[in-house]
Amino acid sequence: MTRLLLAIPACAALLSAQVADYANTNYRTEEGRAKVAQGLNSHDREQTQKPRDLVAQLKLAPGMTVADIGTGVGFMLPYLHEAVGAEGKVVAEDIFPDFLEKAKANAAAKKLDNVTFVHGTVKDPKLPTEAVDVALVLDAYHHFDFPAEMLSGLRAGLKPGGRLVIVDFYKSGFRDPKHIRLDEKDVIKEIEANGFELIGSGPFTKDRQYLAAFRKK
Repeated sequence: MTRLLLAIPACAALLSAQVADYANTNYRTEEGRAKVAQGLNSHDREQTQKPRDLVAQLKLAPGMTVADIGTGVGFMLPYLHEAVGAEGKVVAEDIFPDFLEKAKANAAAKKLDNVTFVHGTVKDPKLPTEAVDVALVLDAYHHFDFPAEMLSGLRAGLKPGGRLVIVDFYKSGFRDPKHIRLDEKDVIKEIEANGFELIGSGPFTKDRQYLAAFRKK
């Protein structure tokens, strides 16, 4: 009995652990995030990330509301803005104020007047309730320290039947496999266990990234 009681707190600690601690090493300081930002805004990212191909797969339409979760420096914002048009809305979310400031500056420079910015937390993206048609998580799911809580927050922000689209790296497609917590099949299992149904998945960039799309149950 004593051993069981001792085990309960240990299990609770594991369940509440920051599961992406290793992946988030470079995000703990402003200096580290500044270096990350350089990569997020690199001149060749349009070729490597294929943002127009990604937007086509999101199946956005004019007037929709799309959320860019973990927007970073706002790389995807011009493409999302173009897809939903002047009548649509883009919600740019990040947990770091310095990233959000960079994203705001990029949006202002490109005159993206349908973008709003949200300062989320590690457990809640703070989306407006049932307001979002599509939530995009690009190269950011492996940074979720509290995936169950974040997925709950994403569900709350999606409209009934709204879609969640994950684009992330295969372990074998990333320079440091330990950086990627779960591979595609286990990411799908985790998301399905938290109130979503899979509607499609497959490779996105060859041998590098996959795309998995879900619908809110």
